[in-house]
Amino acid sequence: MADSGSPESVEQDAGIVIKDDFAGYSLDLFSYPEHYFEDLACVYIPHGVIMDRTERLARNIMDDIGGHDIVVLCVLKGGYKFCADLVEFIKVLSRSSDKSLLMRVNFIRLKSYCNDQSTEDIQIIGGDDLTVLTGKNVLIVEAIVDTGKTMNALLKHVENYKPKMIKVASLLVKRVPNEGGCRPDYVGFEIPNHFIVGYALDYNEHFRDLNHICVISEIGKEKYKV
Repeated sequence: MADSGSPESVEQDAGIVIKDDFAGYSLDLFSYPEHYFEDLACVYIPHGVIMDRTERLARNIMDDIGGHDIVVLCVLKGGYKFCADLVEFIKVLSRSSDKSLLMRVNFIRLKSYCNDQSTEDIQIIGGDDLTVLTGKNVLIVEAIVDTGKTMNALLKHVENYKPKMIKVASLLVKRVPNEGGCRPDYVGFEIPNHFIVGYALDYNEHFRDLNHICVISEIGKEKYKV
């Protein structure tokens, strides 16, 4: 059992649950771009931990749907690093497993945030021709799910193309009110309601170049506010 100030592992479907009182790690313990000095409050999930958890999710996906052809639908922009690493781990597992997983990767871009607030205005603003999803097994790969509104809108959009199956993998699920929202099939980490950046997650297009997932500071929010 982990102590009260550390992340706590629970059953696989819930992911790794990071408790509300977890304060993160001191920035002094890690390397990060100097131009973000004072813009970050702490390192919340180090890059190595992200990679280890992503490798485990790849194994879970292989166990569930290995032996099938799938279309991976990467949700841009925040999901691109998680998707790339997840796909790479699945490819490695496919080469050393009795089950192979033939993948095609497509992309879709959504927008639902202004500064640090989720908005009701969910826009699908670009991506590939999704007619390729018709009759296919689809794995939607997203970086973070919070209220679930954006994911619900995306699921309805994808269902219009009549795929054979839809699964959702999200690196992060935020503990916020989620009435009727989507709970992903594969979850990396469940986190408190902090605004986090890094590992391709942004605040007004900044911080995507961080390897770690960090909590943005109030100074950072003000500096990059639009």
